Amino acid sequence: MPAAQQTLTILRFLAHQAGPVAAATIARELRLPRSTAYHLLDTLQSEGFVVHLPEEHRYGLGVAAYELGTGYTRHAPLQRLARVQLAALVDRTRHGAHFAVLHGRDVLYVIEERAPGRPPLVTDAGVRLPAHLTASGRAMLAALPPQQVRALYPDPDAFVTRNDRGPRSPSALRQVLAEVRRAGYASEDGEITPGFGSVGAAVLDHNGHPLASVAVTYPSVEVPAARRAQLAVRVAETARTLSRRISGSR
Repeated sequence: MPAAQQTLTILRFLAHQAGPVAAATIARELRLPRSTAYHLLDTLQSEGFVVHLPEEHRYGLGVAAYELGTGYTRHAPLQRLARVQLAALVDRTRHGAHFAVLHGRDVLYVIEERAPGRPPLVTDAGVRLPAHLTASGRAMLAALPPQQVRALYPDPDAFVTRNDRGPRSPSALRQVLAEVRRAGYASEDGEITPGFGSVGAAVLDHNGHPLASVAVTYPSVEVPAARRAQLAVRVAETARTLSRRISGSR
């Protein structure tokens, strides 16, 4: 793996952690030689992208990484590309659609397109929800390498529930994500809001890494199982369109 790709892999790994991480953990989870991991971390530290916490023997993202993030916020390329596609998805399905990114164990909703006449949902822009309970989060988690999912959810203490539903252990989450990969989309029913379900699909970059997800939320009583599969097809089509446009592929 080229050094540039290894460096970006470390930054992406750190960005998905709940807090600073030991160098040995980074090397192990990313399958890097320890000497390589330490060398890259030293370089990232000297440039301000990583900060070393000597008391904790851990590494976290630095100010330069924050500057990149704020620069992204100003440019908002994903949001610009996604908004038009989400509006078209709402027109086709007549249900609210949203666009989210993964942040640690949470999903952060960055766009919500509300269907006309529909009530507001909890997935408004700026809201965070547990990734393992949402269709948006499950779609992205299913596209991550298994070692990154293990790092995010190492034990049952990493799991929270709403409405007393959803996976509560790493093994239960693995089963959920296996079903997502089998079906080609993620779903949840009443795990976030009673009476509402969602279907979601991941937006992938050119390496197959999940950048974001697209999802539609609907009242469960209005949408039978067969119709949910049709919604999932629409959502997956939108996610694939965004993936192509972001990666520049045809």
